[in-house]
Amino acid sequence: MSTTSPLKAEKFKSGCVAIIGRPNVGKSTLVNLLLDFRLSIITPKPQTTRNRILGILSGEDFQIIFYDTPGLLEPQYALHRAMVKAAKSAIEQSDVVLFLVEASAKTHPKDMAILADLKNVRKPVLLVINKIDLVYKETILPLVDAYRSKHEFKEIVPISALKNDNVDQLKKILIDSIPEGFPFYPADHITEHPERFFVSEIIREKIFQNYGQEIPYSTAVVIDEFKDRVGAKDHIKARIVVEKQSQKGIIIGKGGAALKKIGQAARKDIEAFLGREVYLELWVAVREKWRQKDTFLREFGYS
Repeated sequence: MSTTSPLKAEKFKSGCVAIIGRPNVGKSTLVNLLLDFRLSIITPKPQTTRNRILGILSGEDFQIIFYDTPGLLEPQYALHRAMVKAAKSAIEQSDVVLFLVEASAKTHPKDMAILADLKNVRKPVLLVINKIDLVYKETILPLVDAYRSKHEFKEIVPISALKNDNVDQLKKILIDSIPEGFPFYPADHITEHPERFFVSEIIREKIFQNYGQEIPYSTAVVIDEFKDRVGAKDHIKARIVVEKQSQKGIIIGKGGAALKKIGQAARKDIEAFLGREVYLELWVAVREKWRQKDTFLREFGYS
């Protein structure tokens, strides 16, 4: 924790903001934009985020700790339950809840279900309506009225995270909403997660981008080795875990071509993230029904 004088603490604002919502509404895109840093992986597929990911935004007189959370959904197996647990834990530990929804002609039933749970939350809740660039402006006001009739929000803010529209105004509202206090982290910190966490996420992102249907959702990535080597490339050995032998064959591809493609794309982004060259070694393992077994979820960092 960085040191701050008591006098400065009286004027300094510091708090935690949980960003919640159903899958694929733009939570990760928004947190990356707010931080001006690629904290969370982004793909067009829902349920890309599986962990609660912490990002730190520091200014001269404020520090906001953002929790990017998995999309709230009806759990179908143990992994889903762990994802929902991570999102609800973020709500409990936050000072402000940012409830993100999509701009549309009417409210979404799943958003209404989340809103029902938020009635028991005794802290400020901001409704942020994302993707306003995809709808006619005249549809926004009726949507705002519909949500306002269901909950007493501290603020309702329409934005487009993709177009960076009204995000600066949202940031000002968030700073105003958090309490006064000391900073939690040094000003130059962006996250508390280790490098190996982001390396595994980058590999998983490439899997989401390059495979369809059930493959990305049946896949976990585990970093088995991460060695810094003086005078040579860092050595990273990553295990891609799937649930079936047939999925292993798809991940590897004919003559290993598919796995090689994943490795090349991931290595490029990993080197950009780390700022140094790496030797990336990928291999594929089968763990049947891993998404349904708590022992595997703990091993893979999901509980």
